[in-house]
Amino acid sequence: MTKTTDSTNTLCESDLRQFTGTIDLYRHGLNRRVCYTDGVRYVAEQGEAFWLIDAICSWIGSQPFRKAAAEDDRIAEMHFWTLEVQEDRTAVLFAKSDSPEEAFITQAIPFTDFPLPRIDIWAAYDGENWTLYLPSEH
Repeated sequence: MTKTTDSTNTLCESDLRQFTGTIDLYRHGLNRRVCYTDGVRYVAEQGEAFWLIDAICSWIGSQPFRKAAAEDDRIAEMHFWTLEVQEDRTAVLFAKSDSPEEAFITQAIPFTDFPLPRIDIWAAYDGENWTLYLPSEH
């Protein structure tokens, strides 16, 4: 099936509140230790942002990630990703161990058409795999 671009693929913050759990988990194609929920898949589909999942998955398990987890063991169990989109359509993706802490990973995004000004995606480790999910799915 070929996807065509149309105006029906939109993403609104109010849409995200419908996700309070998940039925299916989707395994990431490149980082097989990462799965994501129905809510994260919805964000990727409706926001045309599979690149966002790819970006997060590329950091999980990386050398900077492992270094940060060695310094703060909370990161190895759960951490929090945020994408903030600026008015000029640049963005910053960052990960924190907790809200008052400094980001342990920061990635500048030179351009995005992501439709929301901000999205939070949480990551939790179950001892074998990481799961990415929306805060409402916790």
